[in-house]
Amino acid sequence: MTKLLKKLCVPLISLIFLLNMSSAGMAETTVSAEVSFIFNTLLFLICGFLVMFMAAGFAMLESGMVTSKSVSVICAKNIGLFSIAAIMFWLVGYNLAYGIPEGGYIGKFIPWSDASSLSKPYADGSDWYFQMVFCATTVSIVSGTLAERIKLWPFFLFAAILAGIIYPIVMGWQWGGGWLASAGFADFAGSTLVHSTGGAAALAGAILLGPRLGRFTKKGEAAPLKPFAASSIPLVTLGVFVLWLGWFGFNGGSQLAMGTGDDAIAVSKIFINTLLAGAGGVMAAGALTKLSGKTDVIQMLNGCIGGLVAITAEPLLPSPLAAILIGAVGGVIVVYGTKLLFAAKIDDVVGAIPAHLFAGIWGTLVVPVTNSGANFGVQLLGVISINVFVFVVALIVWSLMKATMGIRLSKEAEVKGTDVSETGVIAYSIRD
Repeated sequence: MTKLLKKLCVPLISLIFLLNMSSAGMAETTVSAEVSFIFNTLLFLICGFLVMFMAAGFAMLESGMVTSKSVSVICAKNIGLFSIAAIMFWLVGYNLAYGIPEGGYIGKFIPWSDASSLSKPYADGSDWYFQMVFCATTVSIVSGTLAERIKLWPFFLFAAILAGIIYPIVMGWQWGGGWLASAGFADFAGSTLVHSTGGAAALAGAILLGPRLGRFTKKGEAAPLKPFAASSIPLVTLGVFVLWLGWFGFNGGSQLAMGTGDDAIAVSKIFINTLLAGAGGVMAAGALTKLSGKTDVIQMLNGCIGGLVAITAEPLLPSPLAAILIGAVGGVIVVYGTKLLFAAKIDDVVGAIPAHLFAGIWGTLVVPVTNSGANFGVQLLGVISINVFVFVVALIVWSLMKATMGIRLSKEAEVKGTDVSETGVIAYSIRD
């Protein structure tokens, strides 16, 4: 036993000595440029994985919100739009955004190519991947709004235009160093650049497409719930939880660095505020619907998304309480935004327009409250310019498609269900 202790003493004493030396000099320790490069790259890749997982969340949310006769098409749309976004962002999108001159308006129509170097803060490929999944998220927002009455392949064509041209242009205005960046516009992770862009494109499509057959009565009221009942509330709930998880990558990765202790602290704060804003949106929407009668679980779920969208413009600087309040207002906006769409007879199947467009506007405009470097006038300029540009361009594209190839299913096809008319694959054997 004594011999064993003697053998252990020397290495143990050495280990204690090294640990003491390490802790004593910890405050002065910095990592090398190469180590910082590795950690920054890993942040992009890991957070990119999480954002890519949001594609599954959108697929589940939309599949649960549509009627059971339209679920297979939703699955086809979501796997298709993600693939289209990947190809288009490589082909032209990335350089339209990041090939933009400083203070300019549009980049270059050329494919992305890898120019990685250890002299840069992270690998080029990790940046491309992270930005690509943001692009796919923008397109996903459009999918659910137009469900159950849009033709599949015209939607895919619009997805290609949105992913390859429309979104990259507005993205470049800010994140590519364009004119909005020069003006001082602040949108940390894309409340307006991503979410309002997707929502504005969806709104243009919903207006031209029109509502589902029988969705509104002659008096303009929403039809009884049963003919349009969601196929699976548990699936919607799962989708929202998946989106909530992915949002940590969405906002956390937008710190763009993990090479220092300060970066690690910042990402941690972003995670906390993202969590609390979503929670604030859930409870605000739930409480508001309860005041009007019964607690609406769908509004609670969309309230979560509204809260998350709202905090996305500035998830780092708010206090935890401020994050809850920002998210809560996002949830309230979702509830009243849904009523506004009903009044206007605009059929948004999943509630994406209130959750992404309206809540995104709120989140962007409230940034100056917690970020002293932001200016309300510039924020308003960014919100108006981006949303007007996207809406007008999307409206033109939808109109041209409607006039040439048609975008809406026939009445017969809509009655049978998009699964039968578009894919020939029945998702559920038990129908509505």
